[in-house]
Amino acid sequence: MAYFPNWRLTDNITVLPDERLPTAAAVPMGIQHLLAMSGSTIVAPLIMGFDPNVAVFFSGIGTLLFFLITGGRVPSYLGSSFAFIAVVIAATGYSGSGPNANIALALGGIIACGALYAIIGLIVMGVGTGWVEKLMPPAVTGAIGVAIGLNLAPVAVGQLKGTHAHIIIALMTVLCMAVISAYGPRATRRVAVLLALVFGYVLVLVFGNGMGLVPGINFDAVSSAAWFGLPHFVKPEFTWPAITLIAPVAIVLVAENLGHIKALGSITGQNMDRYIGRGFFADGVATMISGSGGGTGVTTYAENIGVMAMTKVYSTLVFVIAACIALALSMSPKFGAILQTIPAPVLAGLAVSVFGLIASAMARIWVVNKVDFSDPRNLFTVGIALIFGAGDFTVTIGDFALGGIGTSTLAALVLYQLLGIGRRETTAS
Repeated sequence: MAYFPNWRLTDNITVLPDERLPTAAAVPMGIQHLLAMSGSTIVAPLIMGFDPNVAVFFSGIGTLLFFLITGGRVPSYLGSSFAFIAVVIAATGYSGSGPNANIALALGGIIACGALYAIIGLIVMGVGTGWVEKLMPPAVTGAIGVAIGLNLAPVAVGQLKGTHAHIIIALMTVLCMAVISAYGPRATRRVAVLLALVFGYVLVLVFGNGMGLVPGINFDAVSSAAWFGLPHFVKPEFTWPAITLIAPVAIVLVAENLGHIKALGSITGQNMDRYIGRGFFADGVATMISGSGGGTGVTTYAENIGVMAMTKVYSTLVFVIAACIALALSMSPKFGAILQTIPAPVLAGLAVSVFGLIASAMARIWVVNKVDFSDPRNLFTVGIALIFGAGDFTVTIGDFALGGIGTSTLAALVLYQLLGIGRRETTAS
């Protein structure tokens, strides 16, 4: 079998990964995938104080790299991962608005996380995924993911504080996203984050620029920004506190990507398990490259899987088109300046929505996999991990500090294995 598919031209309703659409149909599909991930990939860096132009740039680079390493056989787009938000904010002491002055510290941790992730990918390529599923069963991965969401709760509540008008706009943004997600057509639900952002933006234009009830949007930076130019890259710094905080996120990324690739195999009807190791490795390398230039950690996106399930177009070439369009947009400082005008109350509302969804979406792992909470092994593993994560329990030994996400992750991994000693395999879940 050749490394890359031949991509047969087709006009069938279902387009498989090794098939391609005519260019006139493929380009709109690429744009649709870009829109599906744009809300999250733009919001995540803004919440962490990163330059969204840089994040979009590296999402394009990461997607192309993923395409090359997986041989163009796994349809995926790599965008900013929300799993990094809590640890980046903790490592940099970010206040929640404006550029992050300590972004370089976070970048060192993101690179370390990517390296750990890539190493896991190499091991999986050699021995398979059995050890991953045994070390990180649904009870453990769900606990770590929920702990990350709960760890962010104080940050979201802190961003809500302000005038009554600020709080109202933030909560209206939350409500808009909830209503679209619950009642909108399937295509609209895929871009709920983006539509809620636009809705909140319009509210600020009306009540801020129009009525003066909240600070209005200043477009001076947009008008003075150039149409074309390179993003502003940042050089990373490596410190143990940031590395120990951020590197454990690799475990969440492994669980996330494992689920996504298995889901792709299910909806395409093609077994993609043999590409799981390559997918991990590609995602890890892409995260390292992103962190080396000022970008966020990246991951595959459920939103894009949803678009594929809806359209039945799985051609991997569509994601090359989406990545190239992302790179073109990232080369416009004016585009970046527009993103930087997103108002504080809108970001606050998006933070509440997104952080809550991190916790609830990861809790879904327990439901889907029917985790038995009458089993004390699961009950204690999850309970201790959630307390450590939500309470930001930090262990400090000399200059070494392991923050709440790290202690939660370690507790879940170790406690689950310890409580399994001497148990018959049939009693574990």
